[in-house]
Amino acid sequence: MPPRPDCGKTPSERQSVFPAGVGVDEQRQRLRELPLNRRKEPDMSDWNNQTITEFRANEGKVGGPFEGAPMVLVHHRGRKSGREYVTPTMYLAHETDPVTIYIFATKGGAPTNPEWYVNLVAAGDATIERGTETYDVTVREVTGPDRDSIYSEQARRYPGFAEYERQTAGIRTIPVLELRRS
Repeated sequence: MPPRPDCGKTPSERQSVFPAGVGVDEQRQRLRELPLNRRKEPDMSDWNNQTITEFRANEGKVGGPFEGAPMVLVHHRGRKSGREYVTPTMYLAHETDPVTIYIFATKGGAPTNPEWYVNLVAAGDATIERGTETYDVTVREVTGPDRDSIYSEQARRYPGFAEYERQTAGIRTIPVLELRRS
């Protein structure tokens, strides 16, 4: 599959995913003006599928809001359905152990944990795509001071993570998962 034409371009060089002339704020305003029974939230699976396709076409690199960020595709099974899912997410590499990375169950600062987090913790293992490699990993939740230190480092590198933590303060602690090559 050929790479997306906007991959590697600066934000100002990229084509908008919105119809010509309709910006994000206008899209949000139009959504607010719809009667409640006609509102449709954006489909995250469409966004995820686009990110997954771009990741695979460009050896693990994507553009848009994740341009330049370390990305991984996490394969996991639904604990109830048994269905396989693939979730794109940012990661933080361990400082000294090249076979360990950390992922963050931010859900964009939502008040609940993402389903993929619950699935991974329940399974205890998964498969990931990192760059051009695909391999199995063990999954372990990181807690306490270790979790806080790892999350702080991610928030220092990517300030959006600090905002997610601010949004969830007093509601939930954003989980950090260690994925270690098995």
